[in-house]
Amino acid sequence: MDEREYQARLGKIREEIDAIDGQLLPLFLRRMACTEQVAQVKQEAGAPVFSAPREQAILDRVRSQAGEEGNAAAALYASIMAISRDKQYRLLQRGAPLRQLEKTAGRTLNRAGARVVCQGVQGAFSHKAALDFFGPMQPFFTPTWKQVFEDVKAGRADYGVLPVENSAAGSVTGVYDLILQYRFYIVGAVDVKVEHFLAAASPEEPITTVVSHPQALSQCSDYVEAHGLKTQEYSNTAAAARYVAEERPQGVAAICSREAAQKYGLTILAENLQNERENTTRFVVISREAILPEDANKISLCFSLPHVTGSLSGVLQRFSMAGLNLTKIESRPLPGKNFEYDFYLDFSGNLHDADTLELICALYDELPRFSFLGNYSET
Repeated sequence: MDEREYQARLGKIREEIDAIDGQLLPLFLRRMACTEQVAQVKQEAGAPVFSAPREQAILDRVRSQAGEEGNAAAALYASIMAISRDKQYRLLQRGAPLRQLEKTAGRTLNRAGARVVCQGVQGAFSHKAALDFFGPMQPFFTPTWKQVFEDVKAGRADYGVLPVENSAAGSVTGVYDLILQYRFYIVGAVDVKVEHFLAAASPEEPITTVVSHPQALSQCSDYVEAHGLKTQEYSNTAAAARYVAEERPQGVAAICSREAAQKYGLTILAENLQNERENTTRFVVISREAILPEDANKISLCFSLPHVTGSLSGVLQRFSMAGLNLTKIESRPLPGKNFEYDFYLDFSGNLHDADTLELICALYDELPRFSFLGNYSET
């Protein structure tokens, strides 16, 4: 068909669509008016906003009645009901503990005199992250990530510094497991450029084996494979450097930072071993107490979900409707449960923004195992 016929035929169809939309909008507004009435009744009865059986029955009915458009119709109705629930939460001011936290939590992280714990030893990348975040200070060190959490829990440290993600090797799943277990607040984040060096105690010996943390070995896999080296895992890159310096194992070199090699008196044999030149690790700072700066720009939270088709996509759609950009999602299996998961999310936002607060309060009231993990800035 020519352009004129195309535009004429399309114009008639669009006129019909516009007429249908003109009918849909008043119906949507009537439905939202009913939502206000529902909220009032639920408030008087002390009933929960979310009724899973009721919503599932509606979705099943719609899917059945819509025929071949059943799934699309169910998705539409799920969105409408999510909007309705969010309005009810707003009207009823649910999520009172989070609203109170937003009002009362400190706004400034006091770096002066902070007691900070890192995993590893001096010269580790977590040591550098702590210095980058807190400035000149002396953290203390512990051999495991779990002990970092235990030291914060017991009050031996105010803050813990932990790696959560590397641009080349991905998530540090062991740390995410601990975050979900302890559910402390994240009060800061810092990105550290990671450059790996091959360092040995006896440079004249041929190197057959490299020792380092598993993440570092993964980040340097191209170099390791190209030189036919064996690998040996160690708790920390700097601890690996100290081991090589103190034990002087034959034919073994450490993959570590320049600072660690220098601190432990090792000779650097090769530089920048990492697969990616712009290799970066993200570290978070954990605390028992929430700190919510006025200019914070990232929010972290976690929750589990009902074992129902589409439950995750439904939650994520609510972030999209609120104009919030999701930057990280991590799923971790629930201990003792088959195919059930906790989800960890990072997204751009500020809890002091009214719409963002309303969404998080709604999720707090609705989702199992929900925890607000912090609102902070990443440097």
